[in-house]
Amino acid sequence: MLDVQVVETSSLGDRSYLAHDGESAAVIDPQRDIDRILDLAGRLGVRVTWVLETHVHNDYVSGGLHLARLTGARYGVAAADEVSFDRVPLSDGDVLKLSAETRIRVVGTPGHTFHHLSYILDGAQGPVGVFTGGSLLFGTTGRTDLLGRQHSAELARRQRSSAHRLARAIPGGASVWPTHGFGSFCSAAQTGGDASTIGRERQVNPALLLAETEFVHQTLAGLDDYPAYYAHMGIRNMAGPEPIDLTPVDVADPAELRRRINDGEWVVDLRSRKAYAHSHLAGTVSLGLDGPMATWLGWLIDWGTPITLLGGTSGEVSRAQRELARIGVDRPAAAATGDPRRWAGHQHHHRVTNLVTASFADLAAELRGTVDGLPMAAVVLDVRQRNEWQASHIRGAVHIPLPELRRRLDELADGPVWVHCRSGYRAAAAASLLARAHKTVVLIDDAFDHAGAAGIPMVA
Repeated sequence: MLDVQVVETSSLGDRSYLAHDGESAAVIDPQRDIDRILDLAGRLGVRVTWVLETHVHNDYVSGGLHLARLTGARYGVAAADEVSFDRVPLSDGDVLKLSAETRIRVVGTPGHTFHHLSYILDGAQGPVGVFTGGSLLFGTTGRTDLLGRQHSAELARRQRSSAHRLARAIPGGASVWPTHGFGSFCSAAQTGGDASTIGRERQVNPALLLAETEFVHQTLAGLDDYPAYYAHMGIRNMAGPEPIDLTPVDVADPAELRRRINDGEWVVDLRSRKAYAHSHLAGTVSLGLDGPMATWLGWLIDWGTPITLLGGTSGEVSRAQRELARIGVDRPAAAATGDPRRWAGHQHHHRVTNLVTASFADLAAELRGTVDGLPMAAVVLDVRQRNEWQASHIRGAVHIPLPELRRRLDELADGPVWVHCRSGYRAAAAASLLARAHKTVVLIDDAFDHAGAAGIPMVA
């Protein structure tokens, strides 16, 4: 009986898969922390005989090479991808045998990348499903601009053709198992649902419903910025990533933390934004583990800069270390656990501070009775992405997407800065960066959907 197990990496919006028949298994698009795959295979009592990549990944460091070496599995990568390690070169039409009644058919599905592959899983009764990587996702497709904007239109055309090819190749009841699309920036648009089939995608997916010109236009219009760290992932995956190292990092005492903060290094508070707002060590940055910490940290930092992690427990630090290693931030410079008073040190409790927080109702009260809706002394800062801003924003607000904030601080007028995003997570990160730059800041820890209802003038 064929079974497909999902290995979720929700912090990056990705999935890996382990498909098995009770004896042999194939692993598709494994993340770098392969201990999860090894544990799963051990619990199931199966042997990994194939490790397959749908494409050279741009959003995480692959664990495929190391997993294949540890298990003795064959490692399948697109023949057209010029990698720097031994692998089984795969091309459209290849058939891989998993067991006597189970095979995997390789299908060329360019679009997300030029050499993208999908894998159809066949059992004794025919196709069971298809591993689509960044090709056909739930209600959308993978983005087509990761290899450069100059290729995005051509790849969008190929993406649509690939989706139609998959829809013709297997029956409507067959499952669709994408790698991206669960919050990943590799997705061209937001995905819907937790599972899908070819039949459902035929009914809802724009790639299967729209004419080519319309699909290309819609795809390109929806593409927003993607994380800066993506620039480093493809190169590393082509070269052959080294094994992950999750051994504990050095512990920093209060004096070392003060030195690192004073030197302008990134000292990251992993606690929730509410805990951070209540009390934190001055000069630290809020990127809690209750959100996509690794994505935003990897996007915001200058690549290679030292990073120190602050967590309430050693477990929080270890979790953050794992998440960062997935995007190639291998060894944090240091870490500390406990609370802000402990991190400040006995003689330096004055370095513990807080953030002023507010709701959109509070902002509405601040704006009432002022000229043109905004008080001269206050700035409303929106740190959401461009597509979010274009959909709706507060009239008179300043728009600086979070990844651009550090280099555009001088665009903010003097006076209090009321900063918001969609839910509060990015706003907390922005507020911490503003406070670090000695700005007076108010964190709007509220859902953006509440802004209009609070009576704040909006631009749709």
